[in-house]
Amino acid sequence: MITKLPPLVIGDLTIKIPIIQAGMGVKVSTAALASAVAICGGAGTIASVGLASGHIDAATDYVGTSNKTFQNEIRQAKKETDGVVGVNIMVALNNYEEMVRTAVTEHVDFIISGAGLPLNLPEYTKGSSVKLIPVVSSARSTEVILRAWKRRYKRLPDAIVVEGPMAGGHLGFKAEDLINNTADSLEKIVSEVLVMIEKYRDEDSADIPVIAAGGVFDGKDIAKFLKMGAKGVQMGTRFVTTKECPVPEIFKELYIAAKEEDVVIIKSPVGMPGRALKTEFIDRVMDNEKIPFQCDYQCLRSCDVKNTPYCIAKAMCNATFGDIDNAIVFAGQNVVRVTEIVSVKELMDELVAETIEELNKA
Repeated sequence: MITKLPPLVIGDLTIKIPIIQAGMGVKVSTAALASAVAICGGAGTIASVGLASGHIDAATDYVGTSNKTFQNEIRQAKKETDGVVGVNIMVALNNYEEMVRTAVTEHVDFIISGAGLPLNLPEYTKGSSVKLIPVVSSARSTEVILRAWKRRYKRLPDAIVVEGPMAGGHLGFKAEDLINNTADSLEKIVSEVLVMIEKYRDEDSADIPVIAAGGVFDGKDIAKFLKMGAKGVQMGTRFVTTKECPVPEIFKELYIAAKEEDVVIIKSPVGMPGRALKTEFIDRVMDNEKIPFQCDYQCLRSCDVKNTPYCIAKAMCNATFGDIDNAIVFAGQNVVRVTEIVSVKELMDELVAETIEELNKA
């Protein structure tokens, strides 16, 4: 009889409950949410993207303001808990290297990095014990990272987040596959990544835990992936409708009211498709309307300011201000199953109990 879940062990880092709260921007996964999850025994994640948006100093010193606001969030989370707190830093950010170095200086427990392949991540973390966790969406992208890190840095990732096609936000799949439901399932990708990892490990290599993400909603899902060989899961959508998540109530109510037809795939200036909820702004985007904006800083490497149809940073920032009509609100496919706002503790207790129950059925 199982009475508690196995911890997620990443090298010398132990996460008591094998659940990582996903890093969601802009200003969704801040210190308030991350520390609450860490207090409950999971791993809290602060999203670095967009923290400087709207800040008075951002127009004149975007990089410096981003570093400062990021630093403040990390320090606040560490002040509130001695649990496990890490960060999510998008490869697509123009100031990616600076943000990584700030995270290292602040001694975060881990760095999760996606929205592009983090091929140079180890370069910016030399001499640090921070755990490096790439986000992948296929065995092929996993191999590219494993091969590059082993050749350039003589090391492998400390863990890998495998994100499936049901995730919210930016996705590593073709838009047509997402729209037509022809992308490989998370289950298939996890299985293939587990095999790929073993090809690159030798007798001296440490274990590389696989963390399943994108569509993980309840204890049944968690148990399924643990039984498949994953060591933990990453969840985002469920944590948005917690009391500790700092987004306004109108943001959370949009999640609760969501129906299947409200969840859409959009083209993002990041260069990847994204899954979001319908708003008036999204309708305009999907009608290919060009929405004028003034850019005081180019936060994304791939953003062609002159030709980009809209500013995704501003639209996501609008969501956190409660201006939903002019906002992009990212969400996972399972957002339609969300029905209430609960505390982080209530959610974590529910997920643990459901997972234990499901594991004991086996």
